[in-house]
Amino acid sequence: MVNLRGILFMTLSMAGFAIEDLFIKILSETIPVPQILIYVGVLASVLLCTISKIKGIQIIHNGMYKNKYFIIRSFADMLGAVLIVTSISLMPLSTVSSILQALPLFITIGAILLFNENVGWRRWSAILLGFFGVILILKPGLNGFNLSSIIVLIAVGCLAVRDLVTRRINKEIHSITVSLYAFILTIVGGIISIPFFDKFVTLTKYEWIIVLTISLFGTFSYFMLVLATRKGEISVIAPFRYSRLVFALILAIIILNERPDINTITGMFIIVIAGYYTILREKAVSLN
Repeated sequence: MVNLRGILFMTLSMAGFAIEDLFIKILSETIPVPQILIYVGVLASVLLCTISKIKGIQIIHNGMYKNKYFIIRSFADMLGAVLIVTSISLMPLSTVSSILQALPLFITIGAILLFNENVGWRRWSAILLGFFGVILILKPGLNGFNLSSIIVLIAVGCLAVRDLVTRRINKEIHSITVSLYAFILTIVGGIISIPFFDKFVTLTKYEWIIVLTISLFGTFSYFMLVLATRKGEISVIAPFRYSRLVFALILAIIILNERPDINTITGMFIIVIAGYYTILREKAVSLN
């Protein structure tokens, strides 16, 4: 029953993130990326501060600024947010969502580089297979390995660092506090990126509604993700991260009229299979 709840929360989280990405894609057609980051960051921060106040959660923790993992996570999350929103504005949503599924593979590589984790030939094979899927989607040599491709890959790398160091953050720091500072630094990231994009524009009522919707779904998804990791075993619920791709594809095809080509679809399946196998191998290694 506990794992079923974890699976439910993870699926709801991934659905929420897919919807959030859809609205970011729609909004990025008329609104500069920094403006989206700043507005969404402000609204989400206000919402989380309100929740913290109601629940009596400590926003400023004494050991927070001394915890290097908290600081690394916050800045990795900030850079990841900036790069992902930029990627969504430049590339088809289905493509960005597909590349994001390589996250477990990046996490495995990060564990090797940062924590000297031993990885056998099976997981290395899965990593290489997954990157072959990434290459199929990005199609270097056909459409060119352009700046957008590099941006989305760096974004996944940042998210991998974020997830790796999250495990080492002091448990005394509440999850809501961690999420709050992630959104606060999203505002900072938006401000830093202003010189690289067009000038701010005046939002219509319709666009303000979309900004509010993004903020609500972003906050909701964060909460669901936290609940998922607390209510279920990681090895059981982790594969359900891939449901985000299913939701994103449905939304991209129906609402954005995107039509992924055969290379993209093949690459998607390869990444998912490689990632899922990596998760299974990690579970087997942990049991031994």
